[in-house]
Amino acid sequence: MHTCPPPTDALNRWLDPNGTVEGNYGHLLLEQKTAVGKPLVDALRSYFESAHLDARSHFHEQIGISLHPDDDGRGTEIQYPACLPMITRRGLFGEVMAGLITEGYKHEFVGAHDWKVPVFLFRAHEDVEKYLWTLRFDQDRTREVYGRHGSDFIGIALNSKKEVVRVIVGEAKWRAKLSQSVVDALLNGPKQKNPETGESVHNGRGIWFELNRDTPIPHGLRQLQRILEATDPGGYSSTIISIDRAVLGKGPQPARTNMVLIIGNGSSKREELTCLVPYEAPPPEYTAPHDLQVAEVVLKDGEFLIDALYTSLWQNN
Repeated sequence: MHTCPPPTDALNRWLDPNGTVEGNYGHLLLEQKTAVGKPLVDALRSYFESAHLDARSHFHEQIGISLHPDDDGRGTEIQYPACLPMITRRGLFGEVMAGLITEGYKHEFVGAHDWKVPVFLFRAHEDVEKYLWTLRFDQDRTREVYGRHGSDFIGIALNSKKEVVRVIVGEAKWRAKLSQSVVDALLNGPKQKNPETGESVHNGRGIWFELNRDTPIPHGLRQLQRILEATDPGGYSSTIISIDRAVLGKGPQPARTNMVLIIGNGSSKREELTCLVPYEAPPPEYTAPHDLQVAEVVLKDGEFLIDALYTSLWQNN
């Protein structure tokens, strides 16, 4: 289970928040204000270990590698998530940051809901399990890993009975260099040449397209339910039952908030407080009926942070 609270003091030292909420739309800009160093990595480590713990235990059990400190050491080179390809770790970083930002800045999000992340969905990444299984027997069989299908991140808001009353569905995208063209392609799809006019236009199959057509109850909520059933059915019995009733049409559907997290390094010419997603109102391409929260996280040395952080996970255990 994910039990580590966000390191609020470290976040306040690291990032400068500027947020607005207009109706059912929220926009939060987080700009790096201090350099990355060992103190930040140390402060973030526990949260990231907590986020990956369920998947780490699950995958290691599946592929037959013991995490017990008294084990004979066989297979210790294969440690989730450190042994994953670099590009995969960058994607995981973005998804954990979606949870960290949601929990750490929930009172600045649209609706100011009390978001909780009982567990991250990383064990549902089938290609990671296949990758680790092969690597377990042949450590030279490295390759790129296909992305996980479905929502990048799921958080829930509970009532006093611990029933799910609202779900936040996150799409997290890491890019090494953020620019207007990069973000526009993420949101609206890559550009293609119109055969009639010869003009290059976005194909309309980006993040907005996926959010607009997603099912009212996201598949990630069902995945969350199954993990809770496997890990803490007693502690989350009411949560599990409420999700089951919603899926089966025997109870109310939880309200929904969509979240888009864009994270990466700012361009060298970027000016402070520059937003790449409009903050006054939701973009017209977003037509889903649900609340929308956008978060832009602008870093200066993101690759260094990711590599230092993921290299450090579980090194003291």
